[in-house]
Amino acid sequence: MTGRTLEELGLAEAPRDHPLTYPGAWPVDSGLLHGDRMLPLDRLVREDRVPVLAVGSNACPGQLRHKLAESGITSPIPMVKARVTGVGVGVSAHISRMGYVSASPFEAPGAVRELFVTWLDARQLAVVDASEGVPLPHGHYDRAWLPAPGVRIELGDGSTLPGVHAYVNRHGVLHDGVVTPREHLGERPLLAQLPGELPSLRRLFGGTPEEFCARARADEKLCERGTRLLADEGWATASGLERYVAPAP
Repeated sequence: MTGRTLEELGLAEAPRDHPLTYPGAWPVDSGLLHGDRMLPLDRLVREDRVPVLAVGSNACPGQLRHKLAESGITSPIPMVKARVTGVGVGVSAHISRMGYVSASPFEAPGAVRELFVTWLDARQLAVVDASEGVPLPHGHYDRAWLPAPGVRIELGDGSTLPGVHAYVNRHGVLHDGVVTPREHLGERPLLAQLPGELPSLRRLFGGTPEEFCARARADEKLCERGTRLLADEGWATASGLERYVAPAP
């Protein structure tokens, strides 16, 4: 087996274990995540797999490895770097029991950024869905199909995808103080800002990123209170991607 280990590449640390590193380290380029190694890819498109856009820690190999290992899955995951138009990376309007405030996509016409498409087989998709709460009636995310041309996914060889799946937050995303979704710029700067902007949040979670993470990880009920507070205080706004979520059967 060729390639390099995640440790060698600085990609081994999982935000689940180190929440202030969220969204974790991303690869420099496309590759095949196989156990604790990143291997070269032989192709960018996998017709037998499901393309899922990663906007947060699902683009971190250490986090993906952690999620799948919990279910005993060791099969490889192609991670393809793509030029994505029409999607911004916002701040989920909920507080995770993992100790961080995660990223969530929002509609951003004309915006261009580099993100990763993970190509998941059926077992991998079921695990990642479950980690996002998709099968649960009270989970935080819905998996939606974002079609072209509204969302353009251009791969490294210049080809484009007809669309891609993404996890859309049921609570919406946080705005910038008015109505525009704010960008997720990393956990430490985010948690240094939010308590100062929202004093009621500071009273629950403390005034520093370290305090926030420690309190959130220790108390799931507190996370639920914080999530309700974000909605009640009017800090949540729609992502604009809700229309792509299929109605429940």
